[in-house]
Amino acid sequence: MTAARAEPGGALRLVALGDSLTAGYRLPADAAFPTVLERLLKAKGEDATVANAGVSGDTTTGGLDRVDWSVPDGTAGVILELGANDMLRGTDPKVTEGALAAIIERLKARGIPVLLAGMQAAPNLGPDYKARFDAIYPTLAKRYGLTLYPFFLDGIVGDRVQHLDDGLHPNRQGVETIAAHILPTVEAFLGGLRQGASR
Repeated sequence: MTAARAEPGGALRLVALGDSLTAGYRLPADAAFPTVLERLLKAKGEDATVANAGVSGDTTTGGLDRVDWSVPDGTAGVILELGANDMLRGTDPKVTEGALAAIIERLKARGIPVLLAGMQAAPNLGPDYKARFDAIYPTLAKRYGLTLYPFFLDGIVGDRVQHLDDGLHPNRQGVETIAAHILPTVEAFLGGLRQGASR
């Protein structure tokens, strides 16, 4: 099934489905996460494109509402990065988990594999909320047999130099760090997609 989901010439088409962290909030298009990741993949010899399906302010429920038209037919795999806005709003982790599970099931029904990018709750939300929220991503990855990248913001948390002046969103340097950190996981994900295509 995956074999048909390639650009002419064999490039695998990925879609990054996410919120402002994917969309590239207040950044030029060439500094957004999908564009930076695609550049890093090509530098490693990976033949893949990464479409930007990030919407600033999106929640997991919002992502579920638009997943069918945000991920076009012919997509080889999805990098799913949602949940930060749920956390900032204090959304019940059950709601977040349910929406993410529904997105994953929609994509699985279409034969589209998912790389799940985890999020972690801020400590100021309290230890109970943090424990429940942080458990969402490993739980779903185990349940659905997904590739998991444990924490999308790994490498920039607490580093003001890599954030915009709002202290929440990565700047150009921060996006470069995020993309570099997730790169090996994405390469492994692509390897699995290619293996699936060759069967």
